[in-house]
Amino acid sequence: MVKPTGESCGRRKKDLKRKAATEEPQKAAPAEDGATESGAQPPKAAAFPPGFSISEIKNKQRRHLMFTRWKQQQRKEKLAAKKKIKKEREALGDQAPPKPIPKTIDNQRVYDETIVDPNDEEVAYDEATDEFASYFNKQTSPKILITTSDRPHGRTVRLCKQLSTVIPNSHVYYRRGLALKKITPQCISRDFTDLIVINEDRKIPNGLVLSHLPHGPTAHFKMSSVRLRKEIKRRGKDPTEHVPEIILNNFTTRLGHSVGRMFASLFPHNPQFIGRQVATFHNQRDYIFFRFHRYIFKSEKKVGIQELGPRFTLKLRSLQKGTFDSKYGEYEWVHKPREMDTSRRKFHL
Repeated sequence: MVKPTGESCGRRKKDLKRKAATEEPQKAAPAEDGATESGAQPPKAAAFPPGFSISEIKNKQRRHLMFTRWKQQQRKEKLAAKKKIKKEREALGDQAPPKPIPKTIDNQRVYDETIVDPNDEEVAYDEATDEFASYFNKQTSPKILITTSDRPHGRTVRLCKQLSTVIPNSHVYYRRGLALKKITPQCISRDFTDLIVINEDRKIPNGLVLSHLPHGPTAHFKMSSVRLRKEIKRRGKDPTEHVPEIILNNFTTRLGHSVGRMFASLFPHNPQFIGRQVATFHNQRDYIFFRFHRYIFKSEKKVGIQELGPRFTLKLRSLQKGTFDSKYGEYEWVHKPREMDTSRRKFHL
């Protein structure tokens, strides 16, 4: 092995020093652009070319990072556009154009020929001659029977008891294995005007059958999102025995009109405003949301509300003429998902 001489070692040291001197300015250059003392580079602004697609990035971590940067960039652009529009509106003052109405599924609803006109003579005649006319004419007062499916569990029983405190003049009875066809004549003989049956599946209430007596109609609802009083945060005290007010919101079609009148006939027609209690049936996109509140007027312009419970959501499955008869009954309307749910902007209630 040949050992290096002194001259070759000296040349080698000089080459290394020159190389180090040329590399030092290049390494120090980023510090002028804002690099930190520790050598960490600041995050660069996300600038994406027009035809760039984040889904083309194969690396998962890199794809997530780029997507986060893209979302931040979108947020900044949206906020800047809002501030610009706000400044322009302030500069124009009263001459500013009206704010555009945002597009939603509700206001883009497909036109339905059965939407009820309050001044329609045919609708007025139907209301005067239907099964609920005697109630709205104050000739009969509602008397409700509430029962459950066979062998109910605790949650369903508690829901029935809480419903009986919401609906005046309602009575809870256990099913005892009787068929609905046998229960209906007994209810009619005891002057009950309505029958409510709450069904359950796996200890959870999942269905409600509402039958108007003695001549019908009968509605079957799917029940979901049930919350009892103890499960509602910041709820008020238990409701009093005062007759509550009723709010029926957004039942616009002929079918929705019939369903709304069914709910209205459950409560007496003379609410007691002293109790300050209100039961709300709000229809939105064919889902009926039930809420029970107590209100108080804080001033001439402000009002406070307090939910009392229970709460649940209903969706109509079928409307049947007459009393309950699943075998030979005549149905006015049946929900068929494959035929009726083809458009998200078409509603039936």
